[in-house]
Amino acid sequence: MSVAKISVLNLQRMIPMKRTALQRFAESALAICRQLKKKSALTKFDKISVLLISDRRMASLHRRFLQTRGTTDVITFQHGEIFISAETARKNAARFRTTLHRELSLYIVHGLLHLDGFDDATAAGAEEMKTLQEKILAAAME
Repeated sequence: MSVAKISVLNLQRMIPMKRTALQRFAESALAICRQLKKKSALTKFDKISVLLISDRRMASLHRRFLQTRGTTDVITFQHGEIFISAETARKNAARFRTTLHRELSLYIVHGLLHLDGFDDATAAGAEEMKTLQEKILAAAME
């Protein structure tokens, strides 16, 4: 059984980041996610990368891989990459009256759940992911 390492990389320059705090959060969240299922799909990864990028780069990925125009908050690729738009996270943090750190943490958890095989394409799946996200966020932020 493989134990994935997770790394948080800041590849954008628009939004100041506390990368080390996000790194610590990501490590805690990964440990919690591994315990969700008896056979976690997270064990297939040697490395998981969380990449903080600009809206421009996210819009490019969104169009190229999902054939959708415009930016989005997070895109997860099943080979272990979680791309997060720092600009969208900042906008959503203001919109939902939360901190940038919490919003980015939410996206990390969301990406980890997708890597673990959870899907939010249906209403039931979305509700399950939302419940798990809140539980993991609360536990990993302690």
